[in-house]
Amino acid sequence: MSRMLDETLRAAVRDLADGVRPTPDLAVKALGRGRRLRRRRRATAAGATLVAVVAVALPFVLFRPAPAPSPATPPVTVTPSPTMLPTPGPDWTAKPLVLPGGWIVTRAQARGGSGAGMLLDRARGHYFRTDRYDGIFPAPTGSLVAVRDLDRPREIGLFDLANGKTNWYEVGRALSVPQWSPDGRRLLFTTRQVDRFGFIVMKTDGTKKVHVNGTEGCSDFCEFTWTRDGRQVALPQTGESHGESQRDARLGVRLFSADDGRRTRLVPVPGDPAGPWSWSPDGTRVVVQGQQEPLLVETATGRVLNPLPSADVAWVTDDRLLYRRPLGSNDFVLADPTGRELIRQPLPRQLVDFEVTVAPR
Repeated sequence: MSRMLDETLRAAVRDLADGVRPTPDLAVKALGRGRRLRRRRRATAAGATLVAVVAVALPFVLFRPAPAPSPATPPVTVTPSPTMLPTPGPDWTAKPLVLPGGWIVTRAQARGGSGAGMLLDRARGHYFRTDRYDGIFPAPTGSLVAVRDLDRPREIGLFDLANGKTNWYEVGRALSVPQWSPDGRRLLFTTRQVDRFGFIVMKTDGTKKVHVNGTEGCSDFCEFTWTRDGRQVALPQTGESHGESQRDARLGVRLFSADDGRRTRLVPVPGDPAGPWSWSPDGTRVVVQGQQEPLLVETATGRVLNPLPSADVAWVTDDRLLYRRPLGSNDFVLADPTGRELIRQPLPRQLVDFEVTVAPR
């Protein structure tokens, strides 16, 4: 390059440099841009860290066992209170005293069947007081009442409420309290004489059949009682004797034909039925007095279903029982087969201390 050309080039460069002016805010803009870039990098790093933490924690959250539920509070079972009926007023004798379930009181007398008592005259629909006989036992239907007189120990009387007459029939010695069949047409007696033990069935015309069977494996509270259908009588059978300390254990109840006295079958129930109303109408269950307490029992197997407050019950229907409460007020109660009270009926004050007989209306 010639000296002249070199000088010319240098002069041009100087001219160009002199034409460039410095930008005042260039440094500020550069610093601001740097700060923005640093904040963006920090935010990106923080986001990446958060994503990493979530990625690590998420499996633990997803697969952690669910917390155990708090223990459930058991439901509170509230047994409804029985419906309380009012105490009959002073004029209760003017009509039949109807109990829960529709049955009625037919007789009230001092315990043991002696002294003055009250009888229902069904035909006239009212009660009357009597002290004429030592024992009064009305039939569950009709107008006849079996009566006892201590001066006539071998006889039983049939007092007819319809006409006021009493007919006496000789039955025998050492007789139990008479028990009416469910249809009110026959009387059952347990006879205990020195050389014989058995039962007597007497019709209302005085004709009778004596069935001597020996002890038939029974000890302790041996009484013949009617079954619900009235075709058979029952006698408890001892399984194991316990002397005087407690009632004997029962092997079952032996049934006999009421017509000819023959054995029919053994029902394997562990106790003593009180009478025909102790058997359910369908025959599948019976209430008995066990060794310790009254029991509701399945007749086919002898399986105890549950205890009950009283053994002297009347099955009103297949699922309702009528009985007198054994303690306290002695009210009559309509209950279900578990013994749960549904309706309670107080007795008139005059009958509270009396033995009471009930029957279908």
